[in-house]
Amino acid sequence: MAEACPYFDFLLVIPHLQVQNANLLSSPLTHGFPSMTAFLGVMWALERKVREAGLDLQFNATAVVAHRHEEQVTSGGFVHALRLTRNPINRDGSAAAIVEKGRIHLEISLVFGIQSRSLSASGSEEEVARLAHQVRDILSQMRIAGGSVIPSTAPMRKQRPFIVSMVDEGEREALFNQLKLRLLPGFVLVDRTDLLELRHQEQRLIDSGASKLDAWLSLSRINWTCTPAEPSEKVQWENDRTDLGWIVPIPVGYGALGELQAAGTVAHARDADTPFRFVESLYSVGEWISPHRLHSAEQLMWYADSAPDEGRYRCRNDYRPTTSDL
Repeated sequence: MAEACPYFDFLLVIPHLQVQNANLLSSPLTHGFPSMTAFLGVMWALERKVREAGLDLQFNATAVVAHRHEEQVTSGGFVHALRLTRNPINRDGSAAAIVEKGRIHLEISLVFGIQSRSLSASGSEEEVARLAHQVRDILSQMRIAGGSVIPSTAPMRKQRPFIVSMVDEGEREALFNQLKLRLLPGFVLVDRTDLLELRHQEQRLIDSGASKLDAWLSLSRINWTCTPAEPSEKVQWENDRTDLGWIVPIPVGYGALGELQAAGTVAHARDADTPFRFVESLYSVGEWISPHRLHSAEQLMWYADSAPDEGRYRCRNDYRPTTSDL
């Protein structure tokens, strides 16, 4: 198991991307924002494409900053429904059956932790800027969490990609402090598995048979309790979200349901050249926080921590709250 975020020498920032019709359903049980597994997939796909373009870049970790979101839903009172479309049409011109696909429009900034020998050897600002624009142009032709990248409405100066050198260990913290202010206003998703463990321990004190699923469901909702009062007094209602922040249930990867199957042996698999495995989603708890509350670049980034022999394919984040954050 990886204990920390993989090391990176540079941070590549692609700011204020406009993504249309991204996947709103992040897992069978969660919705509201694309899964971090989707953004790790974008990172790996982008790495393959930039290498095909002859660029010397290795992508080790990624992060996403959400500036704006617009769920494609209809609402009536307490009920929200997905706006579904019947497309594409069938060959005979008739409407296709509806397949539920939640959609969301996003304005996001992507941050990649990268390493590059050519960047380390180059001291030219023009060369670095040209490389950043090349990566942005390649990314603009890709899908991000199933959504299309469209021209952004942000001012041009805010759309310029840039690379921050983190090679100097002594300047690493100061450089990150400058960078995170450039990502405002916005919110980043961090891992709060520690809250899940804490809630599980609290529930075990009340019910020894409480499972982590019970703890996860408890953190996925607002739980209200009332304080008994005298008949002449008003009942006091309290919830358990005080000081917890913007907590959300999130998928963090996949767990194997069976053995790894040889490439080409499973019918209708998307890729006949890659070994296949049936999996189910793994869940944890995340928190949306402002970038200015982070203390290091490693707290911002998400990275792969997979153990195929154990049937675990997971993404992790190294955020740990300090006393001042609580």
